Amino acid sequence: MSVRELVVLGTASQVPTRRRNHNGYLLRWDGEGLLFDPGEGTQRQMTHAGVSATEITRICVSHFHGDHSLGLAGVIQRINGDGVPHPVRAHYPASGQVYFERLRYATAYQERAVIEEHPVREDGVLDAGERFTLSAARLSHPVESFGYRLVEPDGRRMLPHRLAAAGIRGAEVRRLQQEGELRGVRLEEMSEERPGQRFAFVMDTRLCDGVYTLAQGCDLLVIEATFLDEDAALAERYGHLTAGEAGAVAARCGVRHLVLTHFSQRYPDPAPLGAQARAAGFTGELTVAEDLDRIPVPRRP
Repeated sequence: MSVRELVVLGTASQVPTRRRNHNGYLLRWDGEGLLFDPGEGTQRQMTHAGVSATEITRICVSHFHGDHSLGLAGVIQRINGDGVPHPVRAHYPASGQVYFERLRYATAYQERAVIEEHPVREDGVLDAGERFTLSAARLSHPVESFGYRLVEPDGRRMLPHRLAAAGIRGAEVRRLQQEGELRGVRLEEMSEERPGQRFAFVMDTRLCDGVYTLAQGCDLLVIEATFLDEDAALAERYGHLTAGEAGAVAARCGVRHLVLTHFSQRYPDPAPLGAQARAAGFTGELTVAEDLDRIPVPRRP
């Protein structure tokens, strides 16, 4: 059975706290594992969450501030130490190539795994496969930053009552799906469109076009909410979103499940951040993330 869920490894912003580790998020998507923004301590958080290095098939870094990337050194060495048998693709801003290399080779170790470097230079599709298309969009932060968006291809949902009425069963269903027509019956008559699911990861940024491009129509949106609305001036100065801005984005873009994270250490209780996202008009499912949360991708409507 396929699994689609987000494992939250850390939810702090610049400074980790007693309750919150630096950033880290693993998206399990069927047979793939996408690790986003592994900050310091990610390797240990993986152990607490029951995440193995062999699950990681991709690493996606939004930008090279420490709370989003210092864990790369440990994670990459863990991948090599465990002898992960499949190649692991690494996506990160091309302008940070020197930082990626420093972290990848921070200390001596034996390279046993294949890490494929795929630096991101511009907006657009990074990879298109059968399971999903992964794309990036530029954000607005003091250093170059990209958000990531995963989109499942659209498909068709077979309608059992119509198949039964047409006398199509067993292996014939697969044949109809493959060939598009069987005994004069067309696939379109026996099925309906099934929109692909969508996920986006939006970290350190001010409001900009990229935020909306990434969030549009998402089933699950992971987005920073570093500051409360009353600290909007600080958010703008340092290139961040407020909780109200995050909620307004989600409402405007038709997000089904909103995950707020990347909280400033100035807020020991994150509940008001969730309240401000609601006050901004978001009415869908809302999670104010805690370390080690497991958040399923919403079931199809």
